[in-house]
Amino acid sequence: MSECTHDCSSCGSNCPSRQTDFKKELHEGASVKKVIAVVSGKGGVGKSLVTSLLACEMQRRGYHAAVLDADITGPSIPTAFGIEQHAYATDEYLLPVSTQSGIQLMSMNLILEQETAPVVWRGPVIAGAVTQFWTDVMWQDVDFMFVDMPPGTGDVPLTVFQSLPVDGVIIVTSPQDLVSMIVAKAVNMAAMMNIPVLALVENMSYFKCPDCGKEHAIFGESRVEETARSFGIAHFARLPINPAVAAKVDAGEIEAVDGAMIAPVAQIVEELLK
Repeated sequence: MSECTHDCSSCGSNCPSRQTDFKKELHEGASVKKVIAVVSGKGGVGKSLVTSLLACEMQRRGYHAAVLDADITGPSIPTAFGIEQHAYATDEYLLPVSTQSGIQLMSMNLILEQETAPVVWRGPVIAGAVTQFWTDVMWQDVDFMFVDMPPGTGDVPLTVFQSLPVDGVIIVTSPQDLVSMIVAKAVNMAAMMNIPVLALVENMSYFKCPDCGKEHAIFGESRVEETARSFGIAHFARLPINPAVAAKVDAGEIEAVDGAMIAPVAQIVEELLK
């Protein structure tokens, strides 16, 4: 057994004195009602897209939405919203950057001098930065905060689940052979942290031909319904491959994307406040 460092958050031992509640308080004056983590067991499945679409849809519905970009080494949220300015800092707190529709954002790229500068940090330092995005930012009257997570089940997801009052998890996946194993990792981690899984979203589920209207399974036949059923997830959604959406994201115009595709998941999120 290694020597105790008194840092229970990174320890796997069943020590009798082990701390069980690591929740961090918001900055005085900040307000966030509901926190939803968008996760996946692997990268490249579209977590940032789903996160952004959900924030946009909730803003359209009259709520105050926010995105905490917890993918410190690969932040893409500011680009999707066309944000180039830096977050403003006072002596006491950071102010989130607001998008055209009023969505509040905080991301590592909003505080780096150059957005292409690599963040070459070890896991605990990265996790600490994520915690500060919660504790040191003046989040203003947020109804729904969406946390865009890095892939996997490492330091940052553990920090988010332990430090933030996460109300639910949305799992993003794609129609590939390893989907069940990848989803299982995310589901099992959520269960370990006693956080409910709100929905399963299968991104890149199909491509709809603009000429004939036929749906083509580019990455294999959809398995989202059977996967959701097997893990006891009540709600699921399928998002298509859509070059027009990709073009708008690249242009920083995600707020102009039609929210119909994500509306069923947004409805589940909205019920958290009812």
